Amino acid sequence: MKGVTHMFKTKYDYLLKKVNDVLSTLITEKESPENTIYKAMNYSLMAGGKRLRPVLLLAVSEMLEIDFEEVMPYACALEMIHTYSLIHDDLPAMDNDDYRRGMLTNHKVFGEATAILAGDALLNYAYEYILDWLMDESKKKTYSLAAGVKAMSYIAKAAGINGMIGGQIVDIESEDKEITVELLEYIHKHKTGALIKASVMVPAILTSLDDEKRNALERYSSNIGLAFQVKDDILDAEGDFKLLGKTTGKDASSGKSTFVSMYGIEKSREILSELISDAVDSLQLFGDKAIFLKELAVYIAERKN
Repeated sequence: MKGVTHMFKTKYDYLLKKVNDVLSTLITEKESPENTIYKAMNYSLMAGGKRLRPVLLLAVSEMLEIDFEEVMPYACALEMIHTYSLIHDDLPAMDNDDYRRGMLTNHKVFGEATAILAGDALLNYAYEYILDWLMDESKKKTYSLAAGVKAMSYIAKAAGINGMIGGQIVDIESEDKEITVELLEYIHKHKTGALIKASVMVPAILTSLDDEKRNALERYSSNIGLAFQVKDDILDAEGDFKLLGKTTGKDASSGKSTFVSMYGIEKSREILSELISDAVDSLQLFGDKAIFLKELAVYIAERKN
């Protein structure tokens, strides 16, 4: 598997900065009684991270020749939803983690009640932000209002009971139990893969694509979504806290089934390699326009955090 190039890293950093520049302006602290919630939201939202989901969305948009400005609300909304899920995952009732991205988790700084509300607020604001954009007639949009709402609906479903939350509940109920490979893949494809898939498919919804290209993006997104979680399982088993910024070995200690617990490290690496190869192969019909997305798939497999 060929490693990522310097050109890829430069492009990734460029897209990352685009996202961070907008995210940093979204939640403004106010001299008001509820000011603490803004602080708590920003604490986790601006704690860094790969911003994989918004970067993916921008990269697919560029390949499909959609202006960044027209899709940025969706990119930022996905990051807000992802951040809310991390805040809630870290709570004592869920994964009970003290660190995230090398910083104390939200509930360790602001308390559990405020952390719950900060997550709720980020989830709500994600949809407020998209809706305000769609209804603002001064904003340039080459897609229809119907397409914009359809894209938002796709994100909502990916984050909800048919996506991330659905996968999360099955994951919780599967702790300390022997489960099938099929159920393990179901958990991963929903809990982690659904939002990653949405990052790829939202631009496809906002533009007219033929079935062949849409199916190619479906295949790509499904592969990298599952691959991301397989890599997470590997990192949890053998990663370094200094690189990950969070506690390792949590899956084993909490009795979670993972690809590593089911297959072992070496077989998990083989599965990961197969998923990435298929993801790269699925983009052949896009030609050179897909070079960054192909390398991004490789980056998912090679990342250290």
